Amino acid sequence: MKFEHKPVLLKETIEALDIKPDGVYVDGTAGGGGHSEAILTRLTTGKLISIDQDPDAILALKDRLSKYSNSIIIQENFSNMSDIIKSLSMDAVDGVLLDIGVSSHQLDTPSRGFSYHNDAPLDMRMSKTGLSAYDVVNKMPEHDIANIINNYGEEKFARSIARYILKYRKEMPIKTTLELAEIVKESVPAKFRREGHPARKTFQALRIFVNSELDVLSSGLDSAFGILKSEGRLAVITFHSLEDRIVKKRMNKWCQGCICPPDFPVCVCGNKPEAKLINKKAIEPTAEEIEQNKRSRSAKLRVCAKL
Repeated sequence: MKFEHKPVLLKETIEALDIKPDGVYVDGTAGGGGHSEAILTRLTTGKLISIDQDPDAILALKDRLSKYSNSIIIQENFSNMSDIIKSLSMDAVDGVLLDIGVSSHQLDTPSRGFSYHNDAPLDMRMSKTGLSAYDVVNKMPEHDIANIINNYGEEKFARSIARYILKYRKEMPIKTTLELAEIVKESVPAKFRREGHPARKTFQALRIFVNSELDVLSSGLDSAFGILKSEGRLAVITFHSLEDRIVKKRMNKWCQGCICPPDFPVCVCGNKPEAKLINKKAIEPTAEEIEQNKRSRSAKLRVCAKL
């Protein structure tokens, strides 16, 4: 199965993980397997656990990584990493990679309903199970839809968009991506329609909500950090500010030492840092990578090592 997804910040991520040939690593969002294969080529007696919740990705991973005897592939959500590691009779790992967000395959496969560029049933479920974008748009109250679009899409016209959605669904259900995209376009003032596609933020918001992406990211970060060995590294790639803010705050919290007021002569809190940042600032794609892969332009890589 073709599962097209060009790995972003590949060189930088592999270097940041500081891979040991005999180490154990987890690719928590393996997708098409680009990062996974790059890790596997650097292992000898080590192992890689590649995780993804998308059944299409699992089929692609099994095909791509079948030649590696030290590859373990599991269909699951990355937030359950600690349980997965325990089920494999492992205590800890040397590194974890998380590449957060939607894959190119999911965006470019019309039937998955992620894109406003192709007409397809409203879906957006990465796991192909549970609540869909259709359910949100057609069954939830107006104020809930507005809050979703505002909170997860940071869309200033969220109230207007929700109002138009309710107006149209009273006539008939909103079934497809292009139907929704047109409704969003109509609800946004004309002068703002030239600032990128007017439905971009709404589709982002629905996708994040349907897949509980921010909650999953938060619990996944704790799960990943919890299974790291001492000096083990966690590398996280994000693609928008909401995700990056969560990762940055969590890593800063792990790296924070004494929290006593600055005028205290000695530390009384006893707070010790649990991690250290490998790079103080997020690593971003080079101009060359952005030219070759436009979807990489908003990517940020943050890395920390457990103490």
